[in-house]
Amino acid sequence: MKILYAKDYESMSRKAANIISAQVILKPNCVLGLATGSSPIATYRQLIQWYDKGDIDFSACSTVNLDEYCGLPKDNEQSYAYFMYENFFRHINIRMENTNIPDGMNPDADAECRRYNGVIRDLGGIDLQLLGIGHNGHIGFNEPGGAFEKETHCVSLTRQTIEANKRFFDRIEDVPTKAYTMGIKSIMNAKKILLVASGESKSDILYRMATGPIEPGVPASILQLHNDVTVVADEPALKALLANAPEMVSGLPESRKSFSDMAMAMK
Repeated sequence: MKILYAKDYESMSRKAANIISAQVILKPNCVLGLATGSSPIATYRQLIQWYDKGDIDFSACSTVNLDEYCGLPKDNEQSYAYFMYENFFRHINIRMENTNIPDGMNPDADAECRRYNGVIRDLGGIDLQLLGIGHNGHIGFNEPGGAFEKETHCVSLTRQTIEANKRFFDRIEDVPTKAYTMGIKSIMNAKKILLVASGESKSDILYRMATGPIEPGVPASILQLHNDVTVVADEPALKALLANAPEMVSGLPESRKSFSDMAMAMK
């Protein structure tokens, strides 16, 4: 696992966008696994800017999104289909027929999960999967539990996740309680994984993800077993790692290196 330092959210987003753009340039017909939420918004914004300048071409790309709320139609402003269209797809030259998101309106969970697993399989798998990380260590909507879920499944969201998502809705009663999500096996089968994290509230879980035991109680901890994971995080999100395991973090400025060396020497 490679963990890259970024000074702030904008710097984190540029570094993440660089990794995604390199993937697209090296393999124009690549399959990108995409994420929603606040963490990747500026990454998408940076990619749009480079597209507007003619630096990157998405016309041959395909995408698969991690998840979608159950019960929200695509035109609902809080659906992830709407999020992706407004924050990324409509601003670039990707073919909409090449974009894939679970159908949150399909009431047959088993059928929808089989369909989405088939979509990923028929595309030949994911070349690069973009992830965020939840405060409880979830990736996608793979919540803490007793086992790692393998493929696409319907999950009941935890109270913590519902509370975190209520800021996007008028009332907490409006927040969906279930979602379709790629499973851990689907994510781990991606050739490359890119995880972005921002803010001090992610510091403790990022530290546990990178250094703690691999356990379904912290779903993101499974990423320790993947052979090509890059984490890009800003300084607040790296607070615990910089205090306890600064040797794991690459790209530190000289001033921060000196501070980290001193902290390690005092242990």
